[in-house]
Amino acid sequence: MIYLKYLRVHWDRAGAVAAALAGIVMLILGYVGAADTEFISEQIPYVISAGFGGVVALSVAAALWLSADMRDEWRELVRQGEKLDALTAQGEWRPDGRRG
Repeated sequence: MIYLKYLRVHWDRAGAVAAALAGIVMLILGYVGAADTEFISEQIPYVISAGFGGVVALSVAAALWLSADMRDEWRELVRQGEKLDALTAQGEWRPDGRRG
C-alpha cells in the first residue's frame, strides 16, 4: 500500500527508473545479439533495434528524472514565496530588506 502511494506521488521518478532499466536491458540484449554474429550485415539489425531503442529509453529516463527535479525545485520556490508573503503581511519583513 505504501509503495502504491509512493508511485502515485513520484510517478515521474518511477517512470525514469523503469525506462532506464528497459534501456539497459535493450543495450545488453543488442550487444549479446550482435556479438554472436561475425558479419557486419548481420549486426546492423541489432544496432538499429536494440542500440537506438536503448539510447532512446535512456534519454526518456533522463528527461523524466530532470522533470521530477524541476518540479521539486518549483514546489520549494512556491513554499518560500508563501513564507515571504506571510512575513510581509505580518509586517516582519519589508521589500527593502529592513525589518519592522
